[in-house]
Amino acid sequence: MRKNLTSKIAALISLLLCLAGRTACYGQPGETKAPAGSEIWENPSEPVATRVENLVGQMTLAEKVSQLGCECPAIPRLGIPAYSHRNECLHGRMTGDRGDFATVFPQAIGMAATWDTPLVHQEADAISTEARAKSNDYAAHHDGNRAHRFGLSYYSPNINIFRDPRWGRGQETYGEDPFLTAQLAVAFIQGLQGDDPRYVKILACAKHFAVHSGPEPLRHSFDPSPPQRDFYETYLPAFEAAVREGHVGSVMGAYTALYGVPDCASHFLLTDLLRKKWGFDGFVISDGGAIWDVWSQHKFAPTPEATAAATVRAGCDMCSGNVQPDAAVMRRSTDWTADTRGWLHGGEDYHVLTNSVTQGLISEQEINTAVSRELTARFRLGLFDPSEKVPWSKIGIDQNDTPGHRALALKVAEESIVVLKNDGLLPLNRAKLKRIAVIGPNADSAKMLLGNYSGTPSHSTAILEGIKQIAGAQIEVSYDEGCPLALRNDRSNELPPEELEQVAATAKSADVIIFVGGIDATLEKEEANARQNPFDGFSRGDRIRIELPKPQEDLLKELSTTGRPIVFVDCSGSAIAMPWEAEHLPAVVQAWYPGEEGGKAVAEVLFGDVNPAGRLPVTFYNSTEDLPNFENYSMSNRTYRYFNGKPLFAFGHGLSYTKFSYDKLSLENSDVAQQGRVKISFELKNSGASDGDEVAQIYFRHVNSAVPQPKLALCGFTRVHLAKGESRSVTLDVPAERFRYWDTTQKQYVVEPGKYELLIGGASDDIRLRTQIKIAAAP
Repeated sequence: MRKNLTSKIAALISLLLCLAGRTACYGQPGETKAPAGSEIWENPSEPVATRVENLVGQMTLAEKVSQLGCECPAIPRLGIPAYSHRNECLHGRMTGDRGDFATVFPQAIGMAATWDTPLVHQEADAISTEARAKSNDYAAHHDGNRAHRFGLSYYSPNINIFRDPRWGRGQETYGEDPFLTAQLAVAFIQGLQGDDPRYVKILACAKHFAVHSGPEPLRHSFDPSPPQRDFYETYLPAFEAAVREGHVGSVMGAYTALYGVPDCASHFLLTDLLRKKWGFDGFVISDGGAIWDVWSQHKFAPTPEATAAATVRAGCDMCSGNVQPDAAVMRRSTDWTADTRGWLHGGEDYHVLTNSVTQGLISEQEINTAVSRELTARFRLGLFDPSEKVPWSKIGIDQNDTPGHRALALKVAEESIVVLKNDGLLPLNRAKLKRIAVIGPNADSAKMLLGNYSGTPSHSTAILEGIKQIAGAQIEVSYDEGCPLALRNDRSNELPPEELEQVAATAKSADVIIFVGGIDATLEKEEANARQNPFDGFSRGDRIRIELPKPQEDLLKELSTTGRPIVFVDCSGSAIAMPWEAEHLPAVVQAWYPGEEGGKAVAEVLFGDVNPAGRLPVTFYNSTEDLPNFENYSMSNRTYRYFNGKPLFAFGHGLSYTKFSYDKLSLENSDVAQQGRVKISFELKNSGASDGDEVAQIYFRHVNSAVPQPKLALCGFTRVHLAKGESRSVTLDVPAERFRYWDTTQKQYVVEPGKYELLIGGASDDIRLRTQIKIAAAP
């Protein structure tokens, strides 16, 4: 009896310490959980809702609150192991301790450049396999606990719209188009969550809901509040698709506010829209520290207790991260900012909910609703069921970082590369080359390959190494870094003219120059302090100017004086303005941040071992002057749908080493009901000299609409492989619902009756076929 009492006291002390933020909350060494009994929640044959209700009914208020942070402590008396929701898998599982490796695929913007939804699904499936493998292995050695980086809930994908290339996190997205983003998001989410009818493989999270794309330094207090039509037509569709089609398991609320209310405290966003309108049945979690922002930055509620209560009641079930000082500072601060707070950890911001209940700010039943949603996710993951019943529990550590996954990373990289310009220099002819000069600050950079939110690869191939491998032993490859990526603000790393001349003189002996430049994820990234971005043209994670940094352009101009042909390989997570390069260099290739096998993929494209077919998911502008104010969230004059100027390289653009022709356009029906579908068929022929892929794109535009509309908008696409000389009939089925717009008077989406033009081609500025349909008025 005495021993049992001592054990209970120890468990209580452990729980209290966890709630106070003084332990890691993964259970205590030597602690044993209660033996499995006949409780309803432990019975896999009972419905999940019944099991959750039974389990919640046995938990104390403090225990319930303890499960509403991203790090959920163990509850030994109930046999509940510790669980961490804090994981990332944006383009591969984000790794934990030293020695933990995972396959690193191309950054998300590169994935989008493939325009290949089945491939994105396949990649996500591989990522979730590695996530399960590592989680299963960790839990097997830690009494079922799953710590930080080893849980099965992942904060991916990022489906915000990349409306402005200055945003440092745009690299994490699928680009500027709502439809393309939605299609890729659904494929990625379904690949992560698996196809088992009962158990989720891993839990995806659509973020950051809902209107969030910089500036990074303002994100903790900013209220973008776009025009109503832009909100519904641009910023929401990908999230709606993630819920309705992808059945995403969780959604992350953004730091920002919307129409005067912080996103994580918005009943309109999190309950009215997400749950009631779209039918979302998962849990909502805040961005890291966003609950603290609701109080300290947005000043939405008078106390932390009132803030926590307000956000839970609005529909934010869980608090991710903790960004707060000690309680005394928390109470007295009135001007505490992101610059001074310093990411101090002392528990989760929702730990005050016990006080919120005591103060009558929220009911325990409302806490029950939130914790029920969190626990439902764990039941769906199979964490409370015997392993033999959960198919994903059989995935072993041998399925992490496999040769097959590395081969898949290479394939995604190959498909992501976009040839922006080619005056016949590419593909490089090995038979005519004796010496290649590889120059540039990204040529030998393994770090550049990875982008942000990356795991650690067990092996990576930089572009220089890839060129050496693919060129072959008969071709001499020399290398010179040439210049820095960007100038420091104090210009301390500026190269003197004589050094630029020396690099050019050395390169002059080569048959061809491959310049590998651009930027990397140390320059564009998530919010950074000023010391982390001491570079000209960059600020706090964002870009001030979108032009290619001056040291690189200066060196390229110097190299052009050699008379040697130059291939410019641009590595970036966003659009680079490069009008001089586009005009004066014979070949320009966009490589993004191409992942662990990116160097090999780039070299394969340069030498023609792979025929490129990547397409731009963003518009490349001529200059920063083309862009509206960064803080303005109106879509006016933004992206290919609304931009009034002429882009440097258009949305959907990408060249091939072969040619494709479009012919024999036909419609199954040209008169379409508002709830109907349009079936579009055309013949696609590879009329060139080599096998290759074409990305056929279908756009639409309103004819004589009663309200302003986009110039054109994507409504369908497919990536098709054709052997040289091969023809194939391509058919795409487009629901009329894709032609909808938001009616500000009726406060709903409508499909306007009347004429629509359909435009089919290889890019938004490369239209090959046109036809019209008519949408009938409702009877």
